[in-house]
Amino acid sequence: MEKKKVIIIGAGISGLCAGCYLQMNGYDTEIFELHDTPGGLCTAWMRKGYTFDGCIHWLAGSSPSDPFYNLWNELIDMKSLEFMNPDKQFQFVSLDGKVLNLYTDIPKLEKELMEKAPEDAAFIKTFIKAIEKLEKFEMPIDKAPEVMNPWDKIKMIFKMLPFMGTLSKYGKVSVLEIGEKCKNPLLRETFTYNKLFNNFAFLGLLMALVWSSKKTAGYPIGGSLPFARMFEKKYTDLGGTIHYNSKVTGITVENNTAKGVELEKGEKHRADIVISAADGYYTIYQMLQGKYTDKKIENRYQGKDKLLTPFPSLLYVSLGISRNLDHLPHQVVYQINEPILVDDTTAHTTLNTTIYNFDPTLAEKGKTCVIVMFESYGHEYWMNLRENDRDKYKKEKQRIADRVIDLLEEKIGDIKKNVEVIDVATPATFFRYTNNWRGSYEGWLPGPGALMYKIKKELPGLKNFYMIGQWVEPGGGLPPAIGSGRSVTQIICKKDRKRFISKQ
Repeated sequence: MEKKKVIIIGAGISGLCAGCYLQMNGYDTEIFELHDTPGGLCTAWMRKGYTFDGCIHWLAGSSPSDPFYNLWNELIDMKSLEFMNPDKQFQFVSLDGKVLNLYTDIPKLEKELMEKAPEDAAFIKTFIKAIEKLEKFEMPIDKAPEVMNPWDKIKMIFKMLPFMGTLSKYGKVSVLEIGEKCKNPLLRETFTYNKLFNNFAFLGLLMALVWSSKKTAGYPIGGSLPFARMFEKKYTDLGGTIHYNSKVTGITVENNTAKGVELEKGEKHRADIVISAADGYYTIYQMLQGKYTDKKIENRYQGKDKLLTPFPSLLYVSLGISRNLDHLPHQVVYQINEPILVDDTTAHTTLNTTIYNFDPTLAEKGKTCVIVMFESYGHEYWMNLRENDRDKYKKEKQRIADRVIDLLEEKIGDIKKNVEVIDVATPATFFRYTNNWRGSYEGWLPGPGALMYKIKKELPGLKNFYMIGQWVEPGGGLPPAIGSGRSVTQIICKKDRKRFISKQ
């Protein structure tokens, strides 16, 4: 019997994982990718001996104590990776020099919070109790909801029942709502320093601390691009083919059935099934010309859905510093006196700083990569500048980099004279390399109510077509990426009456 042909648009982690699982299950697949490297947003770039990482801060499922470990291990050898487990999620430093450490060891975290914010003792006890409760929670991820039978659903409900109160309570409130109730200024500022972070469901922060406390949210030494390359290798070893520098501009549809893709360079390729692991907006409104939507989809992309908001884009200042910074925490948030303007609408009062003193592969001995990340809500500002005024575009990037260097000189000291490399990525950069709507870096934000929000992988009225990745998995991140690729394979296997195979 001839194998069914599946074309996947996008060689990000979702696309690569879908390709791997489909190859294992007897499908003939090809991936078309607009860029020249795999991974999509899971990437890194090299500048004069420094490697600047663009994605992984921590990976849920980095140890066998979390169910996601088994999923990763289905496709790559997790034992071959070395993980760094930080002793703190981040350190917050206020304007007056007060420090609060969000430790990953829960007893240590409780002690720190009680010492720094004794007036919030009641909240702290509730907070710690919630983390300890969720440490026993295991996310049911083995079977896609779309292929579950009634008995599967009953078993899942019973498994989740002891945690439903905590999940529901903290999944419906934002970090800002919780943080604003804190009486202690330092604790309140630690929770509410960032507009983006403020909009997260508080459950997201709890789960991050849960994974960290269980040492299953480590950083893979080597970073994001080598991690993505592992999936590329697995996919090609399974017989899959990737076409790089091959932007898909259209999806061929006949009788409301997806039949293939058309490339920017004019080539047409036929398939029995088409899967888009590309940008959601581009897929629906450009490749499919907006012909397969409904009110829910339209509300989502028009900003009318009360639960879903897209992640903003980023202004990413990367510095190569010829200095050892081992004495500093890996993640520090510094409050600053005067706001730093990163576009025509967005100003920040903190520096969210990652000091890569924990990964010796990213710079020579005695040197350190430092990245300061700013959310940018003015993506159009940067896109217009790059398109229409390249000189001002470069000057604006330099202005922000200079200000960041001055601030780090003030906060850390002995920085300015040791800066060897400056690299600034803007929302225009993110859009150019990923084609992501508005330059967004992670799809739909995990706001209150969004983490339980289910988006269908199929579009109304269109057969043999699926969407996977961050635009159908609210919250974004790498675990939902592999989950999305795995789930779509289970759905396709069920339709074709095949037994799903997950390891080869």
